[in-house]
Amino acid sequence: MKILVIAEHLNNQLISATLNAVGAAKTLASYTSDSTIDVLVAGHQCSDVAQECQRISGVNNVLHAEAEYYAGGLAENVAQLVLEVTENESYDAIISASTTFGKNVSPRISALLDVAQVSDVTSIENVGIYQRYIYTSNILLTLESKEKVQILTIRTTAFEKAGMEGQAEVKNIAAAADVGLSQFVRTELVESDRPDLSTASVVVSGGRGLGSDQNYRDILEPLADKLGAALGASRAAVDAGYVPNDYQVGQTGKIVAPELYIAVGISGAIQHLAGMSDSKVIVAINKDPDAPIFQYADYGLEGDLFTLVPELTECLAQS
Repeated sequence: MKILVIAEHLNNQLISATLNAVGAAKTLASYTSDSTIDVLVAGHQCSDVAQECQRISGVNNVLHAEAEYYAGGLAENVAQLVLEVTENESYDAIISASTTFGKNVSPRISALLDVAQVSDVTSIENVGIYQRYIYTSNILLTLESKEKVQILTIRTTAFEKAGMEGQAEVKNIAAAADVGLSQFVRTELVESDRPDLSTASVVVSGGRGLGSDQNYRDILEPLADKLGAALGASRAAVDAGYVPNDYQVGQTGKIVAPELYIAVGISGAIQHLAGMSDSKVIVAINKDPDAPIFQYADYGLEGDLFTLVPELTECLAQS
């Protein structure tokens, strides 16, 4: 079985979700006796990323394609390249992380190959047999795909990252022609000294109960500073303008699974729970004793967050 993993990167930096995708590929490969895993790196001046992928455990080959129009990871051009590579190498499965990048590229690949993809896979039971959540993570579905090419996006929190002890071979391949359907203009990133929300081991999230963006900053940021945590938010907090969209945790935001998740002023709507229910330890702080979040929390603190959170922050400062 030949498996292709699409690397996600920033041209000079590999995104860690790629390691989870390779971990999923290794699980899929374990069900066949003779399997190979290749990683595709398409970008502009991204040779360092290709060399980093060379060290990923379990990878046989790194396919490195260079072109200026790959700089922004545009889905139209990357999908066309994957199509040509798949036709030349006869891959049986194509895997990408269920990130914004993967959700953008993978459906286009599926359409070009005329096969149905399986999205947000949480478990690989065998070749063609997968598990994924449906109905806002209320039901875990086991499904069978008989497509000629298995197109998968995987939930990164469900698969272990591959190690970095490999010795893969880097192969330079020709870039596909620019399809000319989109153009990369620039990237605007929010710079922060905090850990990345998607990979942080501790996350502090705030909801509508904080009341304002100023309260969000004054109440949550000191707590996050003491814990070395990433900051998150519910959709209600994002819609209210407390924080930018990239803070959102939930079904329509980021999926996280930290060691510790602290939900402050978050009621626990099912859409939010879908994005953080895999957290190892969940702590909820809310004044409403009937808030749904308490049904999922390992520890619950009922009371006024404007009193409890500063007290908690002060205790951490003294410890």
